[in-house]
Amino acid sequence: MEYKISEVVAKTNVPKSTILYYIKEGLLPEAKKIKHNVHKYSNEHIELIKYIKYMQESMGSSIDEIKAALEKKNDSFSSSYTMLAPLMNTLSGETGLKHYDKKEFIEYFALDASLVDTLLQDEIIMPLNEAEFSKKDASVVTLVEHFLEVGLDYTILKEYVKHAKILSKLEKQMQESLCDVRNEENFTTLWKIMFDTLFQTKEYIFNRATYKILFTTLKNEISKK
Repeated sequence: MEYKISEVVAKTNVPKSTILYYIKEGLLPEAKKIKHNVHKYSNEHIELIKYIKYMQESMGSSIDEIKAALEKKNDSFSSSYTMLAPLMNTLSGETGLKHYDKKEFIEYFALDASLVDTLLQDEIIMPLNEAEFSKKDASVVTLVEHFLEVGLDYTILKEYVKHAKILSKLEKQMQESLCDVRNEENFTTLWKIMFDTLFQTKEYIFNRATYKILFTTLKNEISKK
């Protein structure tokens, strides 16, 4: 189906000037020229505009990150690293953080080297690579130190790792399922499923489950008084 620019604006709620900017920057293909000053846009334009808008507003992705992803949009959904780059960047949570190699990390945050080695082995801390320890890793080491300070094992963190590995396999299966049904028409929807599952619904379910347990515990304590 073909659309006028005014129809694309109405369907996406994105201004004409922004759409033309996306085309100029290479995020969108050129519109089909019918005659002078008359262009027609396709369903692909609408889907891509929705995707760009979603990645900017919901995920905070930059134009450069989105452009890099869209350059590989016709590759396999599951095998293209470039296509997955915005997802990987968001998952890492390392944007803007200073990184250290292991020796610098231990010295800068005044950490116990043997404890760091143990937590690496237990996969309680998981730097992105050998030279990318960050403040986030340090905060986890400090948390473990607090557990040990009061004489407790950090069993809960070990269980987090165990269940995170199980969950990550399910998330990979979801990704593969999305790849199996991938086509040009459902591009935006597939990415919304991926991002909303990993960054919104997962947090909602986990936090609500914890809330319900704590709320029930509190209710039972009050009823016994």
